[in-house]
Amino acid sequence: MLFYLILLFTVIPALELYVLLKVGSYIGAFNTVLLIIFTGVYGAYWARLEGLRTWFNFQKDLNNGLVPTDKILDGLLILIGGVFLITPGLITDVVGLLLIIPLTRILIKAWIMPKIKNKINHGRDVIDTDIK
Repeated sequence: MLFYLILLFTVIPALELYVLLKVGSYIGAFNTVLLIIFTGVYGAYWARLEGLRTWFNFQKDLNNGLVPTDKILDGLLILIGGVFLITPGLITDVVGLLLIIPLTRILIKAWIMPKIKNKINHGRDVIDTDIK
């Protein structure tokens, strides 16, 4: 866990700063700031649209008597993508877009689902709710 915290709070911001400085040296500081603002605003808007679309599909599945597990994972990925998009930086913007774009989200879900199923099947990180 300590490794992930170090990665989250030191390595990723350092990489973001490096990329921003490199991009700024090519397109200028003002344009770089505009790019960051644009991706934040546009990303939040797009995340909202995708989130609403997922929410309506979630409700449709419930109304049809289906368990919307796929839509729950979609919603979680969109939420995480939205957070990445409003976080200043270009690396986080790319990751956020990959999580929000439906085509790439399908690929990410295909990669994540076997890992979740493996954890569930082996009883790791699962709360036992059987009352004895």
